[in-house]
Amino acid sequence: MSNLMKKAAPAFTNKEEVSTREYELVREALFTDEDDQSGWFYHLWLLDQTVRSEFPLLVSSWPVEGSDISPPAADRLDGCASVNVFHYSSRNFPLILYFNQSVGGVNSSTVSVSCGFNLNADLIWKPLSSNDSQCAKVWATRLAIPDAELHSSEPHQVEVKVGYSLGIVSTTGVAYSHPSHISFHLHLQQKPPLESRQESRLGRIQWKDDCFADYEPGSAEPDLVNLLDNLTIKNELEPTASTWKARIIDDETNIFVTYWTGKIGKLTVARLLTAYDLLRPLDKPVHCEEVLELYSELIKLDPSHYRYYKDNHSLVLLQQLGSFGKLLWVQVLDLSKNELQSIEGLEALQHLSQLCLSNNKFKSFTALESLRYLKSLKVLDISQNEIGSHSIDTTRYLFCSPLSHSMGSCDWNINDLCSKTYREAFFVLKDMGLTQLAVAGNAIGSGSFNVFLEKHLPTLKWLDGVQVN
Repeated sequence: MSNLMKKAAPAFTNKEEVSTREYELVREALFTDEDDQSGWFYHLWLLDQTVRSEFPLLVSSWPVEGSDISPPAADRLDGCASVNVFHYSSRNFPLILYFNQSVGGVNSSTVSVSCGFNLNADLIWKPLSSNDSQCAKVWATRLAIPDAELHSSEPHQVEVKVGYSLGIVSTTGVAYSHPSHISFHLHLQQKPPLESRQESRLGRIQWKDDCFADYEPGSAEPDLVNLLDNLTIKNELEPTASTWKARIIDDETNIFVTYWTGKIGKLTVARLLTAYDLLRPLDKPVHCEEVLELYSELIKLDPSHYRYYKDNHSLVLLQQLGSFGKLLWVQVLDLSKNELQSIEGLEALQHLSQLCLSNNKFKSFTALESLRYLKSLKVLDISQNEIGSHSIDTTRYLFCSPLSHSMGSCDWNINDLCSKTYREAFFVLKDMGLTQLAVAGNAIGSGSFNVFLEKHLPTLKWLDGVQVN
């Protein structure tokens, strides 16, 4: 079907009509013989084609249009005073582009960045993805800030133009053709003396309720709802396409709820509801609770496939956050006690400095590969998980970027047995610059593992609540 539509074959020019007809045909096949697996596989493929966006679009960015970005008064990690205050390095500042699908060709030719102290040609855009395809939904670069500019009290206006020159292309070969313009002000100021920065870093961050404050709409903080709305880059094509796609999926859901009450029906309804939420990538999912309940029922109905249902249950839990495209500004994130098995997509949060992943279901460092791209992360809690307790790691098959593939091309240069034993941990953590780490409560945790961490993480100040010498 997809090839016929690309060639504009007769009766295959209108995607809405073609999709409606194909769903009717596959339903007839399922009614005829529901034990024929080919029909179910085609239905799943057809659903994926329905959800997939036709055009590559820039749906979010950081900073957002019209924002004023300021550094903290001191280089500290203890809390976020304001949603407009960010703990960026004195040497660089991240720019993030978030597309609705994987694209390639993002570089200084296709994305123009102008400001008083940076040359556009010097910027290197990197795809935040663990595969080697040079394509990703999220791209990032860093503005280098000269020392002389740190003494300036005047704000710098930064202009970012995306897609005004040809070259950005989706993985399906469709060119990006909707230019976007983003303008914001960046305030710079000199950092406090080195001694005061070192003293502030010695304090240990604790994940307790009394360390956080609830957001109050009437407070002096900027309107958080408006801030999230501003993160969304409006476009004219998606709403029209999403309308008929939502109608098709809604009709399919009603039919399956009515006529298929067994496990295959429940699984298909869970997939349909998940697909419906994916049609609006920057809106908060509305069917998560219903989908989670369906997977819980499937675990009881079909225990032989417990692991598959549980893995999908974990993915839906992560989707409850909504799109990571609306969380690009987040600096502190607590995802503890959510039964998560992967953090795929978290690499988009380039401002993240503190992350708590304790009391989840992570089985190995394979599921934590996204951490490698969080260059601002200083505090990490992965305690009370299942790392090292499973001989077979299902995340290698469930998620698209197994860590083992990335490690295959790595030059280890490690001679001690301890580091070879924990090579996955080394690969994920070695370049992160963590100052605080908690790993207690995992099967991999031991005295030798702590020695390994202290040896290969030179910036580490705290390990499992104990100050590192």
